[in-house]
Amino acid sequence: MGSGRRLSGTQHSAPEDPFVNRNMPYSALKWYAKQFIRDYAPGALSQWLIGEEGPAYHLWSIGIVSGASPTELGYPQSILNPVLTREHVTDVRALFVADPFMIHVVDTWHMLFEVYNYDTERGEIGWATSPDGLTWTYQQIVLKESFHLSYPYVFQWKDRFYLVPESHQSKSVRLYEATRFPTEWVCTDVLLSGACFNDNSIFHHGQYWWMFSETNPALTHDTLRLYYATNLTGPWQEHPCSPVIQGNPHTARPAGRVGVFDGRLIRFAQDCFPKYGTAVRAFEITELTPDAYQERPVQQRPLFGPGWRHWMQGGMHHVDPHRLGAGRWMAAVDGWRPVGWLVPEGWQRPSC
Repeated sequence: MGSGRRLSGTQHSAPEDPFVNRNMPYSALKWYAKQFIRDYAPGALSQWLIGEEGPAYHLWSIGIVSGASPTELGYPQSILNPVLTREHVTDVRALFVADPFMIHVVDTWHMLFEVYNYDTERGEIGWATSPDGLTWTYQQIVLKESFHLSYPYVFQWKDRFYLVPESHQSKSVRLYEATRFPTEWVCTDVLLSGACFNDNSIFHHGQYWWMFSETNPALTHDTLRLYYATNLTGPWQEHPCSPVIQGNPHTARPAGRVGVFDGRLIRFAQDCFPKYGTAVRAFEITELTPDAYQERPVQQRPLFGPGWRHWMQGGMHHVDPHRLGAGRWMAAVDGWRPVGWLVPEGWQRPSC
């Protein structure tokens, strides 16, 4: 709140798709043609040509992409995507997996992500491992609470491992520290409380810790607040320019790790128009001090969005990039496809 510069909302428009190219198979071109008709033809004509729009339940899966930079990532044929689906989860009955965050420790890649548990009806934090970041093996659930958990923002600081998952049902931002990484975690601090904090994205830059959080309790995904502190454990205070975005579902909700990539401080944002989980956009933060905040789009079109590949035909809403070497990057992403019903046939909850 308070004085300072803030970013205004923009007029809603359908995101451009960055993945159309001449080398796509016929099935891909057919999918894009159907999307074009559905987006731009009048309703009656669209239904006559391709039928009514299909079911809207979101079945999320996790993929791996690679490329020359965090804003130039694609789908190499060497990676069999999606790398993790609900079928890989073995210790709970999972409806979907999403929100992947990776961290490299010694010679192993670790991934923490949301597993939505059908029986508890809330998200829990799952763990998978990989020797190369390309092929993954599911291990187990490593964190669960009496409330929903997702978006497990894992990071290392001064030889310790920390985790800030989304816990909006508790109306707080909770900091966990690993007592035995990555399977045992304890909540050491509550960084913020009293509001609905979504997809909390924490990072250290300059002399301060910073945190983005989407806070609109109406779930319109259009309000981005910024907080800062001199120490990780706080006290945290809201930036004078906050909310830095208000009334704009294209750019407000965080979509992955904030960091310095190729010399630029970048944050990723979900494009939640016309629906939640449509696409991912990137913004360069050009000014970040306790008194001022400014950013600009890295590019006008989304980095990721709905495409012809089966597992992400509905949309995408997350990216976690990591540098492998000069001009070599890898990132974990997620995507969803529309299904008629999320619950597999034969699943039942125990009756009282």
